Order: sequence, then C-alpha cells, then structure tokens
Amino acid sequence: MHGLTHIPRLGILGGTFNPVHLGHLIMAQDALEHFELSRVLLVPCASPPHKSAQDLAPASHRLAMLEAVLEGDLHFEASDLELQRGGTSYTVDTLRELAALNPGVELCFIIGSDSLLELHLWKDIEAILGLCRVVTIARPGIDLAGLKGTDLKLPDPWPARLLADIRVGHQVDVSSTDIRYRVAEGMAIRYLVPAGVEMYIAEHSLYRR
Repeated sequence: MHGLTHIPRLGILGGTFNPVHLGHLIMAQDALEHFELSRVLLVPCASPPHKSAQDLAPASHRLAMLEAVLEGDLHFEASDLELQRGGTSYTVDTLRELAALNPGVELCFIIGSDSLLELHLWKDIEAILGLCRVVTIARPGIDLAGLKGTDLKLPDPWPARLLADIRVGHQVDVSSTDIRYRVAEGMAIRYLVPAGVEMYIAEHSLYRR
C-alpha cells in the first residue's frame, strides 16, 4: 500500500422516485460498478425544481417504496435528507449537507445523459461542481457521439471533466411517467418495477385516476 489510502466514494442518485423503477436501480448499479463507488444513496426530493408536482405521490409513500426495494442491499440506501428539509429540493443544498456528514469521502453525483445538457441551468451549478464529481450514465435517446464541450454551456475546466466521466450503462427505457399512466389505465407494470413496488402501489391505490 506504501502509505496510500483509498478514499471511499459515495454515489448520490436524486429524483422524485414517483415511483422507483428498474431503470433507476439499474442506473445506480451501473454507476456503482463503473465508478467503483462504496455505496449509493437514493435521495427522493421533497418538491422538484424542474418538474410539476401535480402527479407526485406523497413523500412518505415514495420513501416507503424505496426502502422496501433496498432492504437488505449492502450497497444501496434510501435517504430522507431532502424530505426532512422540505421545500424545493436543490442539489447544491443536499451536497453541502452530505459533504458535512461525510468528511473524507468523495461525493459522486449520478445523472443521466438527458440531465447533462441541462446542468448549466441548475441552481449554483459551479458550487455543485466544486462539491462533487458529477458522473453521467448514458441513457436511451441521447446521442453522445457528437457531444462537444461547448454543448454543455459551462466555463472551463468543467466541460472536459464532465465529458471524461460519461459511461454507457444498460439501455433501459423505463419511465415513472409511463408507469403512472399504465396504473391509471389498469395496465400491467410487473416487469417495469420491483415486485415490492407493484404490491405497494396496489395496496395504497397510488396513481389511480
């Protein structure tokens, strides 16, 4: 070892998780493996800054579904940090809190390639980039082959760093929007969400019309 210490890496995957589905979990697993993360926190937001809260299930249900899915998983953990804080959930506030709670840990904030092109619009984005390493898992529908640093609309050195931290994950095109639609229409969601989530949605009559 020659005196070198391995700095643990904590992955953070935020979202509405409305509901959590296999796409979220596969993305977290891909990030865990590609970036050699020690563990991944899945952080449901209280109120999203960029989405309508119209179809948002209560926070208690979204957290309960996550906890049910992740029970017994040594690498993934649900965090209620943003739910406890309340109000609009801004990534910069969450990262500051996690940095204070996890000294000596490298924070890796996990995003999909669709979010990469919108980063320049995020609140205090340069503070975010200073607090963590933003790692991107490529998702279906975004062409990364022709992506240039100028497309990210951020000052140097961030574009080069962000482009270096893109990895191609499993191409799983599942969305919470589609799952909510299918539930409302009485269609099957069995192979789109974990079994525990399917049961929870049925038991609590979530996403019905």
